[in-house]
Amino acid sequence: MSTVFDFAAIEAGLVEAALDPTRWDEAMERAAKATGSFGALLFDVQGHLPILPRTRSVARAFDAYVSGGWIERDERFRLVPFLRARGVATDEDLLTSDEVARHPYFQEFLAPCGLRWCALIKIAAGDTFWSLSLQRSVEQGPFSPRELQHLVAFSHRAGSVAALATMLGLARAEAALDAFSASGMAAVMIGKDGTVLAMNGVAESLQARGLIVKGRRLASTDKGATERLNRALQTLLRDQSSVTSAPPVALPRTQGGPLIAYPVRLPHVSYNSLAPCQVIIILVDPDVQRQPPEIHLQATFHLTGRRGAAGIHDVDRRAARDCRRQVSDLVSDSTQ
Repeated sequence: MSTVFDFAAIEAGLVEAALDPTRWDEAMERAAKATGSFGALLFDVQGHLPILPRTRSVARAFDAYVSGGWIERDERFRLVPFLRARGVATDEDLLTSDEVARHPYFQEFLAPCGLRWCALIKIAAGDTFWSLSLQRSVEQGPFSPRELQHLVAFSHRAGSVAALATMLGLARAEAALDAFSASGMAAVMIGKDGTVLAMNGVAESLQARGLIVKGRRLASTDKGATERLNRALQTLLRDQSSVTSAPPVALPRTQGGPLIAYPVRLPHVSYNSLAPCQVIIILVDPDVQRQPPEIHLQATFHLTGRRGAAGIHDVDRRAARDCRRQVSDLVSDSTQ
């Protein structure tokens, strides 16, 4: 029996994106076209991050979604139990038409963007749980029962794509860690929830010299330093893709000078919210590296540069750019 939608085109787009992360948006364009939808987005259900694969048609709506704070109060995340159990979910699983007519999510956010109907499709494998969100306009109307049945069937066979993308994403991050190890740099992989996924051998050796991992999170003996590091991670996890680094953070230890942590997002590793590794923290131990770059010391210890009256924020930005450039050059070849 022929299907309503061109699932072969959707699957091909998803597999190509898993192999080449620059093509995730293209995969969403294919999904929208193959299902007659206004637009499509791919969410990580377990991490509400703003860097999502999406079609160009929903660009304005997505900007409103993030800037208006709807990303933190998305009504459709309440559909997750239905999605998990059945493979497909719609607003009608949760709300009546009268409730939709009064609900701020639909009237203040979706309506001004010309959107109303959606179908969420589960794409899951192991701990990976995504939702392919197909968006339809007010004029297009809801997905029919027959269309939803076909989407359920697609959900059952789409899990392999999630498994493939997760495996390749971890491989890219591990290749980056290997590149850091080869250069003698300590590096730690951070997941979408801010916890430690893995660290290379150089970073593991720092645990004997004061590096603290508490509750699967990097920490310091100083509570304020731990809070500053967590804020830096949240900046990279929650802000838009243009934010690719945070200022370095000094992590005091009981003995010796503080470790210097440089949180960065690398395009080949943390390409969007589907990537297992969202941030890499580079660690410098000044007690071992006796003469770290002057700009790193200036930024970490709030010193003024000798060549002028550059403020601390300017120094921080220069340090972040310097660090990010060196790191990108180091790992770009190994992660492609």
